[in-house]
Amino acid sequence: MLSISARAFSWSVGLAAVMGTAGAAEATPPSYTLFESGQVRPLALSPDKKTLFAVNTPDGRLEVYDVTWWGLYHRTSIPVGVEPVAVAARSNTEVWVVNHVSDSVSVVYVGTGAANRVTRTLLVGDEPRDIVFAGPGNSRAFITTAHRGQNIGFDPQLTTPGVGRADVWVFDAANLGTTLGGTPMTVITLFADTPRALATSPDGSKVYAAAHFSGNRTTTIDSVLVAGNTPPPNENYAGVEAPDNPLIVKYDGQHWVDELGTQWDANVKFSLPDKDVFVIDANATTPAQITGPTGFYTGVGAILYNMIVHPVSGKIYVANTSARNEVRFSGPGVFAETNVNGHFAENNITVLDPQSHTVTSHHLNPHLDYDAPFQPLPNEDAELSLALPQGMAISDDGDTLYVAALGSDKIGVIDTATLENGAFWPDPAEQLQVSGGGPTAVLLDESRNRLYVMTRFDNAVSILDTFDGDEIQHLPMHNPEPASVTEGRRFLYDATYTSGRGDSACATCHVYGDVDHLAWDLGNPDGDVTVAPGPFKTIFLPESPIDFHPMKGPMTTQSLRGMANHGAMHWRGDKTSPDFPPNEQPNQGSFDEVMAFKQFNKTFVEVMGRTQELPADDMQKFTDFALQLTYPPNPVRNLDNSLTAFQQAGRDLYMNKPATLGMTCNFCHVLDPAGNAQYGVDRPGFFGSDGSYVGTEFVQTMKVPHLRNAYTKIGKFGLPRNASINPQEDDSFLGDQIRGFGYTHEGSMDSVFGFLSQIGFVEDPVFNPGGLESETPTERRQVEAFVLAFDSNMAPIVGQQITLTSTNATTVSSRITLLKTRASAGECDLVAHGYYAGKRHGYLWNGTAFLQDEQGKPTLTDSQLRARAALSQQELTYTCVPPGSGRRVGIDRDLDGTLNGDECP
Repeated sequence: MLSISARAFSWSVGLAAVMGTAGAAEATPPSYTLFESGQVRPLALSPDKKTLFAVNTPDGRLEVYDVTWWGLYHRTSIPVGVEPVAVAARSNTEVWVVNHVSDSVSVVYVGTGAANRVTRTLLVGDEPRDIVFAGPGNSRAFITTAHRGQNIGFDPQLTTPGVGRADVWVFDAANLGTTLGGTPMTVITLFADTPRALATSPDGSKVYAAAHFSGNRTTTIDSVLVAGNTPPPNENYAGVEAPDNPLIVKYDGQHWVDELGTQWDANVKFSLPDKDVFVIDANATTPAQITGPTGFYTGVGAILYNMIVHPVSGKIYVANTSARNEVRFSGPGVFAETNVNGHFAENNITVLDPQSHTVTSHHLNPHLDYDAPFQPLPNEDAELSLALPQGMAISDDGDTLYVAALGSDKIGVIDTATLENGAFWPDPAEQLQVSGGGPTAVLLDESRNRLYVMTRFDNAVSILDTFDGDEIQHLPMHNPEPASVTEGRRFLYDATYTSGRGDSACATCHVYGDVDHLAWDLGNPDGDVTVAPGPFKTIFLPESPIDFHPMKGPMTTQSLRGMANHGAMHWRGDKTSPDFPPNEQPNQGSFDEVMAFKQFNKTFVEVMGRTQELPADDMQKFTDFALQLTYPPNPVRNLDNSLTAFQQAGRDLYMNKPATLGMTCNFCHVLDPAGNAQYGVDRPGFFGSDGSYVGTEFVQTMKVPHLRNAYTKIGKFGLPRNASINPQEDDSFLGDQIRGFGYTHEGSMDSVFGFLSQIGFVEDPVFNPGGLESETPTERRQVEAFVLAFDSNMAPIVGQQITLTSTNATTVSSRITLLKTRASAGECDLVAHGYYAGKRHGYLWNGTAFLQDEQGKPTLTDSQLRARAALSQQELTYTCVPPGSGRRVGIDRDLDGTLNGDECP
């Protein structure tokens, strides 16, 4: 047995990189960057129902439509922030827009005159998602954000156990304050991981806030602690013994148990209260979560999407999916008794009753017989299913609920009494098809007998007649996405086409192309052992690669973001083929991401219940889409891309200290922002991995993973002590935490610090004299701080924005200078928008001056442009957009060569 634990190495395959300036690669960046932000509340009606507001997520604009009896008429398009995902109307003339990547909220004037514009930009926490108005006279704005970000102004306590990671920012809409980003009344921290949806009680006195990644009381026991005691089978059909694997266990209300009921309590040093939906007193002098057991609901679902409140009973309807990740194995299900193929999740509407404080989940697809054999597509069951429920609308009397099924291209029409009685059964007559595909939101205009629907696949708004279900109008919005994005997106979400029963899609786990923050054991006992192709990094033993056993054990869901230029996929890098040519950078053998992603085609049969793989043309479109998915900027690193002194000390240790048997962290994990740029690849840069593998030192061969999203895994604290892994670990029970899965491929490690505290990283006078200091935690904390602020494809400044007005020049001056400086450094493109001389204008910083959006107009100096905002109603909003997109966003929206100011109205 190795003196250095396999688990210690399995995340050192996740810790080490060459630090550099993000965005320094030489390749020409694209004019559009695919973040694939999830829309939350993309449609809103004005209080008088005369105006419809729609966020144009890919184009960074608010589209405004006049509502008439004859249909919708486009009035104007207003630039806001990067990736707007939610909109709410405070009045007929004031609208607030939530900008997901910009970490901001745009306050927009939408009147009858020409000067429809952003009048103020509020800076909030990282990745804001939803907004509602509530409280006295609906005068308070509530906004959900992650508990982190450069603009929060408080310590997020990233390394402290037992801290909520979900924030609700509250602003007095009539008194936004004079500080840089506005002054909130309060920031409410909820004990959950990443919030999403908001809803209000009928009288506006309460606000309901839902966790997005709410989990389901499952966690992983490390393989060293499991010690081979996993339930059978422990070999594949051919009799080849499986590696010693970790084990997913679930809390049953009293104990942590596996599928056989075996208790594992001694190996779980924390508890998961699974608080999912929270109740906020919106009328309080300072809004706050209601104290006691009535202030939250548990057990609502694993991934919570949207909420709506019954206008009469006050019951809360929550659209969600529940995960069956405690069930092991995928594939045909012949050799093993358990299997998730075709049934790894369920789509639900969960009803929360504020009177009885009960939680009742209702399956949207009760017609499915999960034991029945899979049928070729199309089939009746798949056509009837409702998948990925998102936005909802409800009739004024509360009798009818409308649900946007993102994965089914339709709106489900549900009788609420039938739903609550547990008698709901899908009926094709109560399902309204939408032509654009991928509905994310639905609004009911009851007086006109209409539904307004946002269709994400084609970036459009549809009108449906509520009487006969006919689509009476379909209005595409301007879309800067290339055809490779619009044609490939469907394969991420379309459950009707990509799954055997029509109820699941890739996005069920890869939520909006990202993760569900759960682990799954998708090993296939009916599969064969395959060869691990390398290339390998030899750590300290002669290289002898371990082949890929089909029973790989639990592994956390990996993001589809940032796969380009990082080699083969999966934690093991097992999405390869013996038919691949020899390994050679940038795109040959295991480094060929296109061929590697196409290996996922088997998943549609082995996990999603399809009888056949996708046709080659469809898989090519999916591949072209997926390899453009991009990580957002790191929200921990300073906006000027610098490191704090503590982070810098961690970087120095990371780069220079031979912490593992003479090797630096960087030995395995390469961070080179220009990685492969010399070959002219589309998306250069290595951010923790160059696609290499490690094998001999591990229980299984593993691909070296990247570190771009380490900060998103915070929230699991508490780890049992084991002499062969972490003899110095604090073995105490740490109480309530918000996540069951943390770091390493199976999610069993609780924190970066816990990982660095293992044998193999801390100093030992005999076996590891160059290790991290063991007597004090300082060095390990410093490296942890660096990892949480790790470089990414986008620099921290991308998305950041501020509005200059006639009264705040002194306050915002330094922020504008920061945006300009980072743009000049190549980390973003700086654009500005505002009204001048009765007309909306855009500007683009070229490194020395601002280009105007009218041909022949001279450039403007920084001071000349700022001077334009000195007059009332001539506010200027500056935004750092992704490199390469500045011309499109700032001065030539359709890139046709005719500048925006010269286009016909």
